Amino acid sequence: MAFNPNENHSITLAAASVLTKAYRDANINSKIGGFFGKDAIQAIIDQNDCVGLKFYFALENGNLTLVLCGAKADESDLFQGILAEDCKEDPPHHSTNNPLNS
Repeated sequence: MAFNPNENHSITLAAASVLTKAYRDANINSKIGGFFGKDAIQAIIDQNDCVGLKFYFALENGNLTLVLCGAKADESDLFQGILAEDCKEDPPHHSTNNPLNS
């Protein structure tokens, strides 16, 4: 089955907070998230044939990061297009306490 660009990925805050807490509990003192700016995401999404984003876990200087790329409907990566990395890690780039991070 090919990617569905209209697939519903929504989740309730209650369910999301259970999932993020489970991760934090299993990975004490680890990075809990990251941030990519809108311009980087939009540049990837605006590519021809792009129906969404794919991410790959990566290591940079021993630290977990993500590499983003566009995805085509046939599930192939737009690896020769625009890529993004250098997510701003959380912590230290931390939101105020909320159900997703506390």
